[in-house]
Amino acid sequence: MFQGHPKGLYVAFFSNMGERFGFYTMMAILVMFLQAKFNLPADEAGWIYSIFYFSIYALALLGGFLADRTQNYKGVIMTGIVIMFLGYVIMAIPGLGLPVAVTGLFTIALGNGLFKGNLQALVGQMYDHPDYSKLRDTAYSIFYMGINIGAFFAPNAARAVRSWYLGQHGYRYDADLPGLCNRLLAGQSADMAKLQDLANMATGKTVTDLQSFARDYISVFSTGYNYAFGIASLSMLVSLLAFFFFKGLLPDKKAQSAGRGPGGAVVREEGEGQRIFALILVFLVVIFFWMSFHQNGLTLTYFARDYTVKTVEPFTFQFFHLWTFLSILAALYGLIYLFKKNSSASARAVGALLLAGGGGLAAWFHQGFAPSNVIEPEVFQQFNPIFIVVLTPLVVSFFAWLRQGGQEPSTPRKIGFGMILASLGFVIMMMGSFPLMSPNALAGQPSPDRVSPYWLISSYFVLTIAELCLSPMGLSFVSKVAPSRYQGLMQGGWLGATALGNQLLFVGSSMWVRIEVWQVWAIFVVCCLISAAFVFSIMKRLERVTGS
Repeated sequence: MFQGHPKGLYVAFFSNMGERFGFYTMMAILVMFLQAKFNLPADEAGWIYSIFYFSIYALALLGGFLADRTQNYKGVIMTGIVIMFLGYVIMAIPGLGLPVAVTGLFTIALGNGLFKGNLQALVGQMYDHPDYSKLRDTAYSIFYMGINIGAFFAPNAARAVRSWYLGQHGYRYDADLPGLCNRLLAGQSADMAKLQDLANMATGKTVTDLQSFARDYISVFSTGYNYAFGIASLSMLVSLLAFFFFKGLLPDKKAQSAGRGPGGAVVREEGEGQRIFALILVFLVVIFFWMSFHQNGLTLTYFARDYTVKTVEPFTFQFFHLWTFLSILAALYGLIYLFKKNSSASARAVGALLLAGGGGLAAWFHQGFAPSNVIEPEVFQQFNPIFIVVLTPLVVSFFAWLRQGGQEPSTPRKIGFGMILASLGFVIMMMGSFPLMSPNALAGQPSPDRVSPYWLISSYFVLTIAELCLSPMGLSFVSKVAPSRYQGLMQGGWLGATALGNQLLFVGSSMWVRIEVWQVWAIFVVCCLISAAFVFSIMKRLERVTGS
């Protein structure tokens, strides 16, 4: 996939992968940490989650402004990595109150604002060169895959650290326990028989003092998440080292004369106003995509915890057990190499090895599974990134095939198709939610009705295809259309639009406690369809500025 691309793409790929591992380790557990540690209701935790997500992307406008003003993109990126590291360290300290946790979150947000948009801008600058310009869309798809390799391992890392720490204190994990424990400690009504039963199972013995158990379980549970945030801080060091030692392979905007006249004066480019206006129109669209898509760490996580079965049979558990899932993927890739047309003998040999090794390991793991296996809500967030990693080469190859025949859709058209697909992802969730009681009707008690995990998995699959049509294509569109002197700021504008979408995440959590579950997903179906209609209504204008 990297063939024909500049070497700087490797640097951006691995720097971003380390940072995203840390970020998604945190996002996989953030709302559950806030609810367990501070006994916040779903809508209040949703507010903090959405404001934090907003700040991460809104501050990219500041990062883009600083980089454009100083032309020192690399220096701003380095500063951002260091600040993010400090934020994760704050989050990793056990026992601190909510104000300190919020301070840590917004330290991370500031660092991310300096880092994310400017790294994206550097990728675009590499493809301003005529030798690489036709590979811009592909480059951003590859870059985006790096994000999601990190994101795939993140939920499992968070889950593993939390479960390890619980185990060190003689406890097992159960998704219903933190909520019931907090209700008991706060003097709220709780299903005491259910709490007694879960406490006995979590300890392996009869619990005689539920108050003491609840206090200790909440303390250990939330501290395990603090240590998971510590794992995120270590991943930032990996990102820092990758960027520091190999940043020379990335373009140095400050040393280049492009976009500046005699004496360093900025040169205004032809049609700047039209191009910026077209970008603003696209920014308006993506607000509603991200408002819907980023429910994965909020209402979709609530759904995984509260309405999805807690145990599954061995076949389904294969997709929740990290090493079995990786073994299955290795076998699938081996199958592709083995039977791919025009594969070399060495490629077929590698394919046969992957097929045999991956299939054998998967079978070995499978035989050790119990008839009933516990699945944990954080792990559902691995499906979106692993689908991106698996599907990106297929999507890239598909568009390359269309390009060879002169049939490749324009970048704006891909964005429009992505919005339509996103609506279909939430239609799946609607179908799976019709028979469920609303959270309001449950009044804080565990749901008696649980649905198959395949509803969520199927939705994540469709949403992933939508994301591949929209997010990397949007980054490519911005880098292609943005005037040279505003590259950092326009990438910040894309992330600023993402920020507004993230700020609207509270719509999902607010509605979660007020209306039926299926109606929550219906809101996002409507938002995505309206956005798609808007994109296609301005398609000619968008294609004109990209030369499509």
